[in-house]
Amino acid sequence: MSRSRSEELMEMENEYGAHNYHPLEVVISKAEGIWAEDPEGRRYMDMLSAYSAVNQGHRHPRIIKALKDQADILTLTSRAFYNDQWPLFAKKLADFTGKDMILPMNTGAEAVETALKTIRKWGYTVKGVKKDSGEIIVFENNFHGRTITIISLSTDPDATDNYGPFTPGFRVVPYDDLPAVEKAVNENTIGILVEPIQGEAGVVVPSDGFLKGLEAIARKNNILLALDEIQTGFCRTGRDFAFQHEGIDPDIIIMGKALGGGVFPVSAIAADKEILGVFKPGTHGSTFGGNPLACAVATAAIDVLVDEGLTKRAAELGEYFMKGLRAINSPKIKLVRGKGLLIGVVLNESAGKARRYTTALKEKGLLCKETHDWIIRFAPPLVITRQEIDQALEVIEGVFSETPVPCA
Repeated sequence: MSRSRSEELMEMENEYGAHNYHPLEVVISKAEGIWAEDPEGRRYMDMLSAYSAVNQGHRHPRIIKALKDQADILTLTSRAFYNDQWPLFAKKLADFTGKDMILPMNTGAEAVETALKTIRKWGYTVKGVKKDSGEIIVFENNFHGRTITIISLSTDPDATDNYGPFTPGFRVVPYDDLPAVEKAVNENTIGILVEPIQGEAGVVVPSDGFLKGLEAIARKNNILLALDEIQTGFCRTGRDFAFQHEGIDPDIIIMGKALGGGVFPVSAIAADKEILGVFKPGTHGSTFGGNPLACAVATAAIDVLVDEGLTKRAAELGEYFMKGLRAINSPKIKLVRGKGLLIGVVLNESAGKARRYTTALKEKGLLCKETHDWIIRFAPPLVITRQEIDQALEVIEGVFSETPVPCA
């Protein structure tokens, strides 16, 4: 029996690609909107959105047009020269975030690194903390990226094992625990880095008032509050940014993923001039950061979010989706949590690990991914319709009723 093209490609990846991922056994060769297709022509509903990088849907025509039009004109200059797209994008994103200035990078991890460097430089040159002694408060079960410095503040053994020595200067405290944060603050504290919702940890939503409490601690102690909105930003949770659910004003907003519209890596941080003003020529940079192609794409990506009202859409459809998930009567499901269209379904351990369910969902045309063994994350493109959610709910309910519980 001959192998399918999908099987050939998966075997080729296993042979020639490093095994640093454990993907579901499906090959995606084409996608549009919320729909993906494999080489054999089977269609799947994308319920992951490339970890929220495809909020606008796959290959949104306005974003693809911006990509193609700009590619025909100018793609890269480096920041050795001015270009005609970066200023337009900078103003667009500054207006969207309500901040004075933007510093562009490429990947989310680069944006986090940039935020950490910003906090440290500000701590030494503005706050006046003794050089090389600054501490940044971070949280257990965080996920901010994969660089050596970023994993230095991780509590996930898979992220840290055999990668030391690690970068010092971080104090880890429990998530959603304001007294622990208060206790961790000392004369060397210069910043707090936090996810408004912990995505990789399993869509962990903190208690109401947690972010507002962090803001109060930061103001009281003259330290910078940096919000990692890489997964939660750009309408995903039913607000432009997830921190807006509590009406706070962080000092630094960290962005990526959906900023590139699902077609190009674009990231950035936003802050006011007294913070980003710490950088002088030569003190930080990126050859590709602020490149014309990325800027044209990101400008179009923001326009799509605004013009198509995707913030309101995520709020309304997220509530509808979660209501439908909570209505599934299955002893395998422990709870459903989330905001907007960022949703985690937590399984009872007696149900068996989540991988068996994500595999079964894939077989029935629904693509999602497990996290931390017992949690399934649903985060479809924000252009999904109510009818498509109904279709997904029918499949999900069927899988939970049909998939056998593993033997003890």
